[in-house]
Amino acid sequence: MMKKWLWMICVGILMTTMTACGSGGSKELASKEKQVIKEGKTIVTLSIQQPSEFLQTAEKKFEKKYPDIDLQIQTTEDYEKYTKTTNTALLSGKGPDIFGISGLPIDDYLSKNLLLNMDDSMEQDKTLNKSDLKMNILELLKVNGGTYAMPLGFGMNLFVGDGNVIKNSTVKIDDKSWNWNTFEEISKQLIQQAEKGGKKQFYALAEYPADSILRKMVSDNYAEFVDLTAKKAKFDSPEFVELLQNIKKMFDEKVMTEQLAKTDNQLFSHVNLTSVDFIGGLSSHFENPVLLQQPHIGKSDGTPIYPLSEIAIRANSPVKDEAWKFISFLLSDEAQSLQEREGFSLLASVDDKKMNEIQEQVKSGTYGKKTKVSDEEFMQFKHLVNGTYRYEDGDVKVFNMIYDDSAFFFSGQKSAEEVAKLIQNKVTIYLNE
Repeated sequence: MMKKWLWMICVGILMTTMTACGSGGSKELASKEKQVIKEGKTIVTLSIQQPSEFLQTAEKKFEKKYPDIDLQIQTTEDYEKYTKTTNTALLSGKGPDIFGISGLPIDDYLSKNLLLNMDDSMEQDKTLNKSDLKMNILELLKVNGGTYAMPLGFGMNLFVGDGNVIKNSTVKIDDKSWNWNTFEEISKQLIQQAEKGGKKQFYALAEYPADSILRKMVSDNYAEFVDLTAKKAKFDSPEFVELLQNIKKMFDEKVMTEQLAKTDNQLFSHVNLTSVDFIGGLSSHFENPVLLQQPHIGKSDGTPIYPLSEIAIRANSPVKDEAWKFISFLLSDEAQSLQEREGFSLLASVDDKKMNEIQEQVKSGTYGKKTKVSDEEFMQFKHLVNGTYRYEDGDVKVFNMIYDDSAFFFSGQKSAEEVAKLIQNKVTIYLNE
């Protein structure tokens, strides 16, 4: 009988111990997933590198709309410190609920399931005006088929040309179909006609070194030379060798120069547009500016764009729903219409409204006395802003390899074929690391 009681006591102690251990583990797990609530408000942290006037303004409006959420913005102005601190925290399963993704290894995070795919949240969100939202932009920016980073705006890469020369020339430019070969031919004809008209030394492009031009060309046509899915490079192709040779030829024949030229001594200039209010800025390039698509390599399928201020949500954040509410708010008309926001809007109506306002100001003479833009040009601008886009997700390390090694060819130290093989080998090794 005594043995029976001793046995029951031992079992009881063992069960109590196991229960206590289990309870402690559950509490520990729960504490990791538990929402942080202070003074009755759910805390949502947002970490970015640089202070953002737009996000600070949006924060106040968001908290007014959702008084039960306290959005806390953290900034670390040192780039290396921000990337290192954020990366370490995310890899340890912690970190901010929302964070700026620029400069961070998004592919590494995706392989470890550290980022939230916002597609489901977007689909279920009834507050979003999806018919107004530029879904074509978001589709272009998807990674592995999902929306893991949300831009707050976007910019466009274009050319601006000297309208006084272009419009008075017999040479016609079809910027929807021109490539760098036809660009060279067109430029030579325009330069010849301009010099006959009294212009002295004239250039198609000025103040761009040859290696910078090459990097720019590859950047805007990245998929032509790098297959990210197959992890293969194509820099030893005849097309890349020809590209190197053509660039050098244009510098040798003074179609291009890295020297500084006056605005009335060059035909074209690269422009990065980050606002609908770009019309006044174009006149700083030329007296009579003409906006054009950039020459391309291979098939042209739209205006090159780039995202601005991309932010992501941590996949294991205990406040994912609240974090999404802030992302959703940033996509609302109220937030997208804020003057502090950078870039073209993700809402078509916001850009259209602003463009119409500028058009009326130009007509009334209140936009700028020297600014003259025809209705036809405004139609072109509107089509451009709401047109077809393309996005090349290039790698800075690959661009740096191209920039560094191409200098051997442009300085005459190596042949185009040798440099192409050198770049090919380096990029191939890097892609397969």
